[in-house]
Amino acid sequence: MNAASARMVQKLDQKLPVANEYLLLSGGVREGVVDLDLDELNVYARGTDYDMDFTLLVPALKLHDRNQPVTLDMRHSALCHSWLSLRLFDEGTISKWKDCCTIADHINGATNYFFSPTKVADWFYDSISIVLSEIQKKPQRGMPKVEKVEKNGTIISIILGVGSSRMLYDIVPVVSFKGWPAVAQSWLMENHFWDGKITEEEVISGFYLVPACSYKGKKDNEWRLSFARSEVQLKKCISGSLMQAYQACKAIIIKLLSRPKAISPYHLRSMMLWACDRLPASYLAQEDYAAHFLLGLIDDLQHCLVNKMCPNYFIPQCNMLEHLSEETVMLHARKLSSVRSDPAEHLRTAIEHVKAANRLTLKLQRRGSTTSIPSPQSDGGDPNQPDDRLAKKLQQLVTENPGKSISVFINPDDVTRPHFRIDDKFF
Repeated sequence: MNAASARMVQKLDQKLPVANEYLLLSGGVREGVVDLDLDELNVYARGTDYDMDFTLLVPALKLHDRNQPVTLDMRHSALCHSWLSLRLFDEGTISKWKDCCTIADHINGATNYFFSPTKVADWFYDSISIVLSEIQKKPQRGMPKVEKVEKNGTIISIILGVGSSRMLYDIVPVVSFKGWPAVAQSWLMENHFWDGKITEEEVISGFYLVPACSYKGKKDNEWRLSFARSEVQLKKCISGSLMQAYQACKAIIIKLLSRPKAISPYHLRSMMLWACDRLPASYLAQEDYAAHFLLGLIDDLQHCLVNKMCPNYFIPQCNMLEHLSEETVMLHARKLSSVRSDPAEHLRTAIEHVKAANRLTLKLQRRGSTTSIPSPQSDGGDPNQPDDRLAKKLQQLVTENPGKSISVFINPDDVTRPHFRIDDKFF
C-alpha cells in the first residue's frame, strides 16, 4: 500500500525517482529503528492506536551514480550531520526541486540551492495526502482503510486498517547514497564483531541522509547521516540472548527516560553494538546470559548518562549525549538507579503493559473481521518481547550479588564470564 502510494506520489509531479528503492524496517520510528528525533512525535500506544508498526524510508533523491558529483557541506554542521548542496546537479534536477530548497549566494556569485529537509517533508506530506484522498474516493476491494494520516515533524505517520488489524507506517523522506561517506572511513579500519560473518560489501552498500538536525543545527538545512541499511545487516550477527536483553531494556527504560528528552531507543541500540565489539562472540553466544546482558546494558546506560558520552557506532567521534544538561543527567541517573535497584519488578511491569496491549488488540480483532492477519505482538510468543523467565533470572542474579554492578560492558577485566564490580559512579 505505502510503496504503491509513493509511486503515485511520483506521478503527481515527477519529483521522486522513477526507479526507486524503498527500505521497509520492522518497528516504527519510536522504536529506534532509525536515528530520528522523537520529541516532535505524537504519542501512539500499541493496542490502543495500532497493532503492528513499520518504518518506510522513501528516497526523494537517489544518488547511486558514481559519476554524479555530490556536495555534502559539513562546514555548518555538527558531526554526523550535513547540508546538501544541489550546486553541482543538472539544471533539470535543480528546477524540479528548487521549491524544496533554501537559497544562498555562492562565493562566485552564483545561486546555491540547499536541499531542505523541512521543505521536502512538507511537500511529501501534501503529496501523500492528495494520493490518499484519491484512493479513499475510489476504494477497491481488499484495499487497506486509511484510519489516520499525521505529520510529526518531518515524519508522516499513517495508520492503515487491514482486516481487523491496524498497521502504523512512519514514512520518512530521505536522500539515498551508494557507497560510504568519507567521515566514517576510519570506522572501517577497526575490528568489529561482524568480521567474517558478513562481508564488508554488505555492510557498506549505502547510507542515507534523514530529515533531522543536531542540537544547535539549522532545521531548514541540516540532515543527519543514517546507516539504517548497514544496521539491518549487523542485526543478523547479534545473538538471540543479547537481542532479548535489548528488547527488555528498551521496554523498561524508554518511557521512563523520555521526558525531558535525553535517551532514545537508538542510543540504546548504539550501546548494544559497542558491546558486541567489546565482548567475545563466545561470551555473547551464551543462551542463558540474557539477564546478565540486561543488567550490563542498564549499567552501561547509567555510565553513559553520568559521563554524558554515547559515541555514534559508525562515527565514534560524534558524541550523541554531549548536549545534555547536568540537571537532566542527574534526573535520569536517579530514575535509572531506581530501575537498577529492582530491575525484575520494572521488567514485570513492562511485561504487563505488553500483555495488556496484546489483550486489547485481540479484543478489537474479535470485534472485527474473522480473517484478520495474526499480530506479531500476540501472547503466543514474539522472541523479541521480554518474558517472565527473564524477570525471575534477574531477581536471582540481583539477590545473589547484593550491591554489585553486573558491568559486563564497561571495560571489564575479564569478559569470559559474568563480571561483577562495585563502582561509586552507580547510585
